[in-house]
Amino acid sequence: MKLSQEQINYCMECGVCTGSCPVSRVLPTFSPRQMIKRTLMDRDETVLQGRELWACLTCARCSVRCPVQIDFPEFARTHRELARKEGNLPHLTHHGTLQAISSLQTRNVKQHRTDWAKEVGKFQPTGDIFYFVGCAPYFDVALPFGGGSLETAKSILVILNRMGIVPVMSEDERCCGHDALWSGDEATFRKLAEKNLEAIRASGAKTVLFGCPEGYTTFKHQIPKHFGKLPFEVLHITEFLAQELPGAGISFLPVSDEDGAVTYQDPCRLGRNAGIYEPPRDLLKLIPEIRFEEMGRNRENALCCGTSAWIECTKCSKSMQIERLEEAVGTGARTLITTCPKCRIHLTCAQHDTDMNLNIADLYTFLLKYMEFKGEKE
Repeated sequence: MKLSQEQINYCMECGVCTGSCPVSRVLPTFSPRQMIKRTLMDRDETVLQGRELWACLTCARCSVRCPVQIDFPEFARTHRELARKEGNLPHLTHHGTLQAISSLQTRNVKQHRTDWAKEVGKFQPTGDIFYFVGCAPYFDVALPFGGGSLETAKSILVILNRMGIVPVMSEDERCCGHDALWSGDEATFRKLAEKNLEAIRASGAKTVLFGCPEGYTTFKHQIPKHFGKLPFEVLHITEFLAQELPGAGISFLPVSDEDGAVTYQDPCRLGRNAGIYEPPRDLLKLIPEIRFEEMGRNRENALCCGTSAWIECTKCSKSMQIERLEEAVGTGARTLITTCPKCRIHLTCAQHDTDMNLNIADLYTFLLKYMEFKGEKE
C-alpha cells in the first residue's frame, strides 16, 4: 500500500524523518521528506527511477520519531516493488549469492538443513516447540566474514537442550523471505512463506522460536498481513529465554577478565520494529559480576549496522558501521553483544578495516560460555 490519504493530509513536512536518518548524515542528497513530498506532488516517477529508494535502510529510525506516524519503511518497500517493474533494481552485495540461495529454496529442492545439528544436540520432527533456524548456517559458507552464524544456531540448540527442551527442526524449512520482501520481490517472499507455513503446520508446533530478528518480524508482522492469523505462537528466542531460563535451574559462572565490560547492539528489526529491548539485557544480567555499559544511542535511538537485505553495501554503510564500533569502544566495553547475525557480520567485516580491539559476539554463544552445566538434563 502507498501512504494513506490521512497520512498525506497530516504530513507536516517537519523534516524529522530526514533529520533522524543515518543515511542522510552521510549522503546529503538522501531525504525521506523529499521522497514523500515528490510522491504527494504526483511525481512518483522521480522516486521510482532514482537510486535513493534503494539507499534506505528501512531501519525505522524515522518512523518511530514521526509525529504523524508515517511508516516510511513500508513506503520504501512498496515503491521498490513498483521500481522493479520499471527496471530499477538494487545493487546486490556478495554477487547476489544470498539472493540465489533464497530463490532456489522456492523450488522443491532436497535439503540437508539439519546435518550440522546432529553432532550438536537433540531435535525432533514433530512437537510443540519449533526452532526456526533460518539462513544463518548458509552465511558462514557464503560470506567472507560469516561472523560465526552457525555457531549462533548451535548455541541456541544446546541452550534449549540444557533447559530440557528438544525442539522441532525441519529439513523442509526455507528462508523466511525477509530479504526478498524488503527488496521489492513479493512473489519470492510469498512462495517461501507458503512452504514454511506448510512445514510448521506439519510439525504440529504450537510455538515457533526465532533466533534471527528478521525471521521473527517477518512471521510476527508480515506473513499475517499476507496469509492471515497464524495457527501458532511466534516468539523471539530472547523473549522465551528471558521468561523461562531463570526458572530452569541453570546457574552461571562469573564473567571473565578476557570479556571485560560488555555493551549491546539493538538490531533494528528486534528493537524499533518489534519493541524488544529488555529481554536481551535481562539475559546478560544473569551472568554474575557482569559490567554492562550502555552506548549513548540505544533502544529506539540505536544506530543501524549499515545495510539490510544484502543490498546496497556502500561506503555509506561502512561509515555507519565504523561509527557504531567507535561508539561501542567509547563505552569502555571490550565485548559487543548482538542478537542479530547480520549485525555481527557487518560489524565484524567493518572491524577488519580498523585497529579497534573489540570482541563481537552473539548473545547465545556468550550465555553458553558462562552457563554452568552438571549434566542432569542432557
